[in-house]
Amino acid sequence: MIYFVATPIGNLYDLSQRAMEVLSEVDAIAAEDTRRTRKLLTHFGIKTKLFSFHKHNERAGTEKILAKLREGKSIAVVSDSGMPMISDAGQFLAEKLWEENVSYTCIPGASAVEVALVMSGLPTDKFRFLGFAPRDKNEYDAFLKSAMREPITTIIFESPKRLLKTLKDISKIDSSRQIAVARELTKIHEEVIRDTAINIINKFNDGEVKGECVIVIAPAPERVKEQKEYNFLDLMEKVQKISGLPHSKAAKIISAITGVSKREIYNQTI
Repeated sequence: MIYFVATPIGNLYDLSQRAMEVLSEVDAIAAEDTRRTRKLLTHFGIKTKLFSFHKHNERAGTEKILAKLREGKSIAVVSDSGMPMISDAGQFLAEKLWEENVSYTCIPGASAVEVALVMSGLPTDKFRFLGFAPRDKNEYDAFLKSAMREPITTIIFESPKRLLKTLKDISKIDSSRQIAVARELTKIHEEVIRDTAINIINKFNDGEVKGECVIVIAPAPERVKEQKEYNFLDLMEKVQKISGLPHSKAAKIISAITGVSKREIYNQTI
């Protein structure tokens, strides 16, 4: 049997009794980082053997797991924290298990996505999770526009090094939208800040952010969903070329034509 087991996102005591029993009883544990998982196991007196299974060795690791299963071994799959497959390795393995008609189960537990959503106080009736923003600039721009476009709560992960840049780019798209940033969830220094993106940036006035971050974005107003896609930089260039108007007055004209606020147009074209 194979188990996908959720592990704590911070507080070790969020590991469930069921998860402890499974981790104690399986023949081996496939772990994203064996050193981190060993610390967790040691805390609870669990001595099960570990082997490495992460995104960079996922295909080879999947074959290793399948071979162990054919030998009648039981395997648990864990990530560093939270649920395997949520922005971590495991998807390729799950697909292979379905292809080979191998049954598996999931041991639920802590999830940074759900904890951040609840802590944000933003609407929970509908939400979507988009994972980490891509590094490629064009993909990143499209990703962020998509994250801001839909009228449902949207959750993304971000590293502490990129958080302030991402918040700045969010502000350029919609400077008035409510955003929640959750970090160090379930730990001693847990913090959730909710405000506009630019105000959150100002709260990190020393420019230093620590801990993995979850960004929760309030639903877009319905008008944003219905709004046409405009290339405001192109429109600004054309209006100024024809009229010779300064930036702020050109933004006012474009606002009257498109129905988008002058401030938003200005922010996107400076």
